[in-house]
Amino acid sequence: MKNVLTVISGPSGVGKGTIVDEILKRREDIVESVSCTTRAPRAGEMHGREYFFLSKEEFQNRISQGDFLEYDEHFGNFYGTPKSFVEETLKEKSVILEIDVVGALNAKKAFPDSLLIMVAPPSVEELKKRLVGRNSESEEEIERRLSRLDYELSKAECYDYTVVNDELERAVKEICQLIDLRKSGK
Repeated sequence: MKNVLTVISGPSGVGKGTIVDEILKRREDIVESVSCTTRAPRAGEMHGREYFFLSKEEFQNRISQGDFLEYDEHFGNFYGTPKSFVEETLKEKSVILEIDVVGALNAKKAFPDSLLIMVAPPSVEELKKRLVGRNSESEEEIERRLSRLDYELSKAECYDYTVVNDELERAVKEICQLIDLRKSGK
C-alpha cells in the first residue's frame, strides 16, 4: 500500500479537528501535518502541537523562501503547510492535512495524487450551534465564519469526496475507508 496525502477541509465548526483526532487515535499509519499560523493560540493549544505559531514577519520570510506547500490569508491571519514536513513524512507514513479550501486546491496542484475530502455540516443551524458551543469566537466572528459557508461548500465539486458530519463515528469510518481505498491504489 502506498502512502497518501489526505486533505480535510470544510467550514469552521464542522468538526474537522475532531474527525482528524479520531482518525489519528485509530491509525498508526497516518500522521497529521502541523501547519504554521500567525493567529494567536486558543486556550489549550501549544506551539508545535496544534500549530507552529509564527509572527507575520517570520511567516512572510518563509513564504519568500518557498517553504510552504500552500498558504493563505484567512480571517486576517496567515496559515500554511511546511512543504518539507509533508515530503519527508510521506516516505514513511501517510499524512493528513486539515486546511481550508484554497490551501487544499493548492496542495492538490503540488501533490496530484492527494485525496481531497470536504466535510459538510448536516445543516446551517447545526453548524451555528457548534460554533457558538465552542465559546472561542465573538458573535461577529461567528457571523463572519458563517458568511464563508456557501463559498466553501461550492468548492466541494473540486474534491474527491464530500462527507457529511452528522454523526461522528459514521463520518470517521467513512473517511478511513476512503483513505484505505486510495492507499490500495483505487
